[in-house]
Amino acid sequence: MRVAVIDYKSGNLASAARALALAGEHRGLRVQVDITCAPDIVAHADKIVLPGQGAFADCAAGLASVDGLQAAMCQRVAAGAPFLGICVGMQLMAERGLEHGVTPGFGWVQGEIVKLRPGAQRLPHMGWNELYFEPESHPLLAGLAPGDHAYFVHSYALAGGDAAQVIASTDYDGPIAAMVAAGNMAGTQFHVEKSQAVGLRILGNFLNWEP
Repeated sequence: MRVAVIDYKSGNLASAARALALAGEHRGLRVQVDITCAPDIVAHADKIVLPGQGAFADCAAGLASVDGLQAAMCQRVAAGAPFLGICVGMQLMAERGLEHGVTPGFGWVQGEIVKLRPGAQRLPHMGWNELYFEPESHPLLAGLAPGDHAYFVHSYALAGGDAAQVIASTDYDGPIAAMVAAGNMAGTQFHVEKSQAVGLRILGNFLNWEP
């Protein structure tokens, strides 16, 4: 199995790649993880992971700046390759982002990325927080239990999403979409690569996922 971790100079690429490799070892899978910006490698990957750190607009611009990379990724996903977006990588799946102006997203899930407006809480939303979901409601959640914790670092989140596409949420002065899924595309607002056993479970589920 070849997994392409998209390299557009954003995100914790090495940590994501190591976590994917470790998750594969735990499942007894033969996994080749390529950190790559090469469209031809992405076009032939079995699965695609898009990490992301920073501002929505900057990440979108960085991805678009690599000739042919976004097109290859979108074409491969449209052909059925499972996709996982991490943090801003998940946010880019939305219709648009409102950080540093209005920036179009991929439009793979409904909604837009807006700044959180917590009451007593501070921004960014940073640290461990609980996940809320219906047990076994999606293959990526297999083996997890409501109340398991994941590691978040963000000030923007999905708003106006389709409830059917939000497969897990968390709470930070109100509900926040923590995981989304639509067809062969999924994303986590939290950092799976920093979420220890929970993150490895999700990544292992992703490697086994055949939507």
